[in-house]
Amino acid sequence: MADQATYTHGHHETVLSAHRWRTVENSAAYLIEHLRPGASVLDVGCGPGSITTGLAERVAPGRAVGVDAAAGVVEQAREAAAAGGPPNVEFAVGDVHDLPFPDGAFDVVHAHQVLQHIADPVGALREMRRVARPGGVVAVREADFGGMVWHPNPPGMDAWLPVYCKVARGNGGEPDAGRRLAAWARAAGFADVRSSASTWCFATPEERAWWSDSWGGRLARSAVADAAVAGGHATRAELDGVYAGWKAWAAAEDGWFAVLHGEIVCRA
Repeated sequence: MADQATYTHGHHETVLSAHRWRTVENSAAYLIEHLRPGASVLDVGCGPGSITTGLAERVAPGRAVGVDAAAGVVEQAREAAAAGGPPNVEFAVGDVHDLPFPDGAFDVVHAHQVLQHIADPVGALREMRRVARPGGVVAVREADFGGMVWHPNPPGMDAWLPVYCKVARGNGGEPDAGRRLAAWARAAGFADVRSSASTWCFATPEERAWWSDSWGGRLARSAVADAAVAGGHATRAELDGVYAGWKAWAAAEDGWFAVLHGEIVCRA
């Protein structure tokens, strides 16, 4: 999923649990109006395939293909699909900068939380456009970490964002990708670009517990934590303090967290 960059999050369970939670409804609702029965869809950076499966259901009997650079995650997606997924979904190993498909192969080319992790998002968009049919759709949704807000802010928790951004940029990515999507798309040669925004919100006790385990947990235990320590951005003790802050936030009765996303729909 990256060219001259490292996938910052890695594939720790704290990360994959968040990936498996994603659906068309909560992560690609802006794309639904462009999905029709019989269409062909490519899901770039598909992870464990939860969004890809939902896309397949919406375009059946059309074809939905998920690609990801991580072979182990692709195998997880295949296993999940074999255990009860729709028959029109398939998965393959592939790099967003060199997709293994001919020109114009898909009606819709989609990516969720991919461009923020790569060194050349404009080149990736050009490659996504290449495999979209003329008149087809290229659609991307990316979080914007500078637009994330939460309440309350217990001691230690506010350190997570600057640490994460240092790690992400050190790996060649851009955590404030959401606000840059339209500019990247125009630089990639798209003339017809429609922009929108949407959010995730975590506020119930169950949502707060899960979100704090996902993000507080990855700051303490995942590849993000390892890179933060290796890069001198935080010590293990400091990251443990960040995790404690996340858990205190989750325990707060009025805890609330919003994640802003930028979205684009481009005509090929």
